[in-house]
Amino acid sequence: MKKLGTLALTLALLAAGSVHAAEVLEETRDQTTGKSVGGMNGMMIGAIGGPIGMLIGAGIGALFGGEAQEAAGLSDRAYKVRTADGAEKVVRSPAEAFAVGDKVETRGNRVFSDPAMADDRLYDSALSYRE
Repeated sequence: MKKLGTLALTLALLAAGSVHAAEVLEETRDQTTGKSVGGMNGMMIGAIGGPIGMLIGAGIGALFGGEAQEAAGLSDRAYKVRTADGAEKVVRSPAEAFAVGDKVETRGNRVFSDPAMADDRLYDSALSYRE
């Protein structure tokens, strides 16, 4: 019985910490996609030189991949937000635009305007067993 109570408390605490209120401070650009693609390509090319070449190639590829995405104007939208505890972090929001000063909620590395709609957006593409 003690294990069930501990499990319930642990799950409740984990679920409570997943949503945070925040305020948008500024809009920034995100080059995560370009860096990951560039890093993977650099790793593949650098693999010719062995393990060290793979690491060097991945680092150089990530640098050039992010710069190439920015130069092409394909950067994703990201926002610098201040959370309720005063910490500042950068979160991504490719689908929805926010203005400076908007009150938002963050879930992981994503930002949402309305907590009720956040669940719908997360699971829109998921298939339900009821359908």
